[in-house]
Amino acid sequence: MTTLTTNLLNHAKTPTGREEAWRFTPLKRIAGFHDRAIEITDQVSLFLKSPNQHGYTLQLQPADSVPPSSLTDDVIVERIRESVSQVTLLEINRDAEISEPITLNRKNSSNRELSRTVIRAGSNSKATVIIENTGESLIGEEIEIILDSGATLNFITLQEWENSTVHLARHHAVIGKDATFNSVTVSLGGSVVRILPTVEYTGPGASAELFGVYFATDGQHLEHRIHVEHGVPQAKSRVNYKGALAGKDARTVWIGDVFIRAVAEGTDTYELNRNLLLTDGARADSVPNLEIETGEIVGAGHASTTGRFDDEQLFYLMSRGIASDEARRLVIRGFFAEIIAKINDEVIQERLMARIDTDLSKVGA
Repeated sequence: MTTLTTNLLNHAKTPTGREEAWRFTPLKRIAGFHDRAIEITDQVSLFLKSPNQHGYTLQLQPADSVPPSSLTDDVIVERIRESVSQVTLLEINRDAEISEPITLNRKNSSNRELSRTVIRAGSNSKATVIIENTGESLIGEEIEIILDSGATLNFITLQEWENSTVHLARHHAVIGKDATFNSVTVSLGGSVVRILPTVEYTGPGASAELFGVYFATDGQHLEHRIHVEHGVPQAKSRVNYKGALAGKDARTVWIGDVFIRAVAEGTDTYELNRNLLLTDGARADSVPNLEIETGEIVGAGHASTTGRFDDEQLFYLMSRGIASDEARRLVIRGFFAEIIAKINDEVIQERLMARIDTDLSKVGA
């Protein structure tokens, strides 16, 4: 076991729900992942779906040979680091340009599962990685993404779960000098989905764009906690998440934390969250936060909106002969289209929109 991992063990206490990091999360519904007294399986469930291409390797490695590159105080991530015996390691070669997406698919399991994946993008490489999560599962997951200088990585995670799933994840990116990290997180379905997309910078000129879409229906809890830490000069970040809710007890939580340290002069950052309430009985919590330790920045801002369906848009479409149900569907598709289009894959885009249409019809929205 690595020294870093050993130093992190047992630091985080079992959460009670009163802690800031856990106050929105329904602990009784997360399958005991936060409780070390409950046994969880060490399992590898990610497999290569796309045809193998030159320019990268995907292999299993002993956990001790792939030490964590970041600190954490999250009890579930700590459990992953102390428990898993193998790590899924995806390494993209230096200067490689991978033309087709590297797509990983998760094999479902009825057991509670802990999983750790590391993605390393070599200097000046260019690639897209897609992770598809479907079916039913109970999973605690850590994915670390490390971009060396000048690398460009598009990272897409698709949570297209069945409604019994519990998915608790941290997706942490470490971005090197002049590297570009673009992520799209889509969360549809699941009983409880709690994802922590986090970013840190290790060199100037680095850039991160974090986009997300989530849609919660009856009884679902979808939570996204973003943390971007600007600890170097001349780095840029953009965060844009959109969510919709429909049905009784549908719940979403979006937390956007941006921390600009004193040394991070020249930072340029903005975060945005928009939520659309489609029916009564749904609740969206949105909390953007900015902490700034230096005045020498290009710009820093945030915005958050939560509102009802736009009746003017609906009326406009219906006045042109479009039926009410179809008009509502078009407005909702338009709301999500800006972000889903960034996936840049028409098959996936239409599949996601069809899932949203289906979920809408189930709750009568």
